[in-house]
Amino acid sequence: MSNHPPKITATHVNVWYGAKKAIDDVSIDIDQDSVTALIGPSGCGKSTFLRTLNRMNDTVANARVQGDIRLDGEDIYSPDMDVVQLRARVGMVFQKPNPFPKSIYENVAYGPRIHGLASSRSELEGIVQTSLKRAGLWEEVKDRLSDSGTALSGGQQQRLCIARAIAVDPEVILMDEPCSALDPIATAKIEELIHALKGRYAIAIVTHNMQQAARVSQRTAFFHLGQLVEYGATTEIFTNPREERTRDYITGRYG
Repeated sequence: MSNHPPKITATHVNVWYGAKKAIDDVSIDIDQDSVTALIGPSGCGKSTFLRTLNRMNDTVANARVQGDIRLDGEDIYSPDMDVVQLRARVGMVFQKPNPFPKSIYENVAYGPRIHGLASSRSELEGIVQTSLKRAGLWEEVKDRLSDSGTALSGGQQQRLCIARAIAVDPEVILMDEPCSALDPIATAKIEELIHALKGRYAIAIVTHNMQQAARVSQRTAFFHLGQLVEYGATTEIFTNPREERTRDYITGRYG
């Protein structure tokens, strides 16, 4: 277990899309110094749950979230919470790489600029360089920062999106199946990157790839039909699950 209090605590979270209940009474802690994987069959609610952690569901017209979600003890659904600020603190990387149709440099500089994180051009350049380095992309793009971000390969685009998330100095990075559109080599690079970022940011990753969950995470949450069936140390979940539904999923009986 972590020595720190949890970075995010979610308690009795329910989510509806219109009349359909997508998340049913889920409580989970996301630690600062470990990677948490959310696994489960398609449509089990894991991505929906991830999106409650930075209020991305606010953008869905008929979504309703109930329950308590706290970031360092602060209620993120409080009326006083600045959602733009929240999404800077809790960054999101999506399934399909979605760089802005701007230069590589501008993709990374955009967030720090609108959040006023750099007081000078050289400071901004420093943030861009650091973010690209942390995202494992600097060596590949340093000579073509003015090229369009959309001209990069899929795996590079995804690392650019991670650099973009890092650039605003977040505390948490949420990843929603970040490798599902990538080939095995690009996937391995993203997984290495997750290892490198662990501890610097609290990380939660949704993946349908159980081998990936086993490789990158220290804690795993198994979702099924909108419920959290089991949550614990990744090694335990994969080798000695307590719940039959978890065992059936892990051994490939359904999913």
